Amino acid sequence: MKNLTKTARTLRHNSTDAERKLWYYIRTKQLEGFKFKRQQPLGSYIVDFICFEKALIIELDGGQHAVNREKDIERDSWLEKEGFHVLRFWNNDVANNLEGVIDEIRKYLMAPSP
Repeated sequence: MKNLTKTARTLRHNSTDAERKLWYYIRTKQLEGFKFKRQQPLGSYIVDFICFEKALIIELDGGQHAVNREKDIERDSWLEKEGFHVLRFWNNDVANNLEGVIDEIRKYLMAPSP
C-alpha cells in the first residue's frame, strides 16, 4: 500500500491535460457539493477520481486503454464488486466535450442512490 500511495502522489503531480481540466471542475465540492479525490489508491489499483459519498469512480482513458481493454474490464469488475460505479471517458471527450462529460457525472450524482 505504501508504494501505491507514493505512486498516487507522483500521479497527482504529473496529471494529464484531461485530468487537470476535469479536476478544475470537480475539486473543492464544486460539482453539486460532492467531494472528489484524485489518484486515490483503492485495493491494488489507483483510480483517477473518486467520490466516496456516491461510490463513484471516474476514469479518464487515453489511447493505451484501447489496447489494454481486458485490464480495464478486470479492474472495473473488481471495483464494482467492491460497491463502486465506474464512469469512463476518453481524454478526447474531456478535451472536446467537457460540458457533456460534466453532465454525465452530474446525472449520476443527482440520481437516487440504489
